Amino acid sequence: MTEFVVVGCGVIGLYTVACLIEKGVEPTKISIIAEHLPGDQSIQYASPYAGAYFSASVEMELLPYSNYTYQNLPKIQEMLKNISSPIGLGMCPSTEYLDEEMSKEELDKVSEVIEDWEYLPKEKVEKISPGSKCAIKYKAWIFNSPLFISSLLKSHKARGVSVLRKKLLNISEAYSESTKVVFNCTGNGSATLAGVLDVKVYPTRGQVVVISAPHITECFSKWDDDSTYIIKRPDSQLNEVILGGFYQKNVSDATTYGYETDDILLRTTKLYPKLLLDNPWGNTISDLQILRVVAGARPSRNGGVRIEKEILDKKRILIHNYGAGGCGYLSGLGMAHAAVSLLDE
Repeated sequence: MTEFVVVGCGVIGLYTVACLIEKGVEPTKISIIAEHLPGDQSIQYASPYAGAYFSASVEMELLPYSNYTYQNLPKIQEMLKNISSPIGLGMCPSTEYLDEEMSKEELDKVSEVIEDWEYLPKEKVEKISPGSKCAIKYKAWIFNSPLFISSLLKSHKARGVSVLRKKLLNISEAYSESTKVVFNCTGNGSATLAGVLDVKVYPTRGQVVVISAPHITECFSKWDDDSTYIIKRPDSQLNEVILGGFYQKNVSDATTYGYETDDILLRTTKLYPKLLLDNPWGNTISDLQILRVVAGARPSRNGGVRIEKEILDKKRILIHNYGAGGCGYLSGLGMAHAAVSLLDE
């Protein structure tokens, strides 16, 4: 008998199910209802397209969620290891160049959690990355996003969680007579789902280039107006590396554009010359082994994430958990924990 319903099967919804199970909810009492499931491809289903790695330079309001995620992802590894192998989750060195100094408060809060932490001031980075004010180096979590969400769903189903593929027109359709709580994890869908209709939700389009690069063993990024990143993807038989990217607000165009691909390749190889210098197929951009180019629409929200409890019709509980934008993988476990904790309020 379903008592807990999670609407949405992106990484936020799947993390929410994991937190319910950790809280002690019997998996057979949990159902997932979603229009899209792992294995699907849609511009409105962002999770499979995500470059997906842990960035230490998130906004202050997301730090509690990202720190929780960083510390508790080993629990997800433990949950998955006997169900699915490989799982699409790993760790590697990461370097981020920033166009703004990190505040002491940010540095204190992040460095107390993250492993192998090192802060590089402007004088140590400006020759490598002109315009950057500082850099941070650390041990980052990395995700093979399609494999990771498939592993999570496989694990949940093996424990008894039921799954229904269905597009809801109204959040009220998620309730049955036995339902105690519905978790709304619909991301961009929260803008059009009746009963929610959040006008603050908007899509943020990204395009990335996926290459085969066995010589890349780390992540490298530069956060400025262009947002350039190189992300090692774990558990990939094709040695996939994600090159990006773009953050185009209020755009949900599924088309991929050649001029954007060219721009990504120019930016990433300039920032991280190792892409070409150590490439086993040659040292020019044309020698890069491009596997595919994809576009996705991140579920963003003005005002930040929404983690909120509502009482409908004086009895039905609705808990919202969405609006992570491009931070679903790195902050989502913390968001899910916060959302599930609202059951106790």
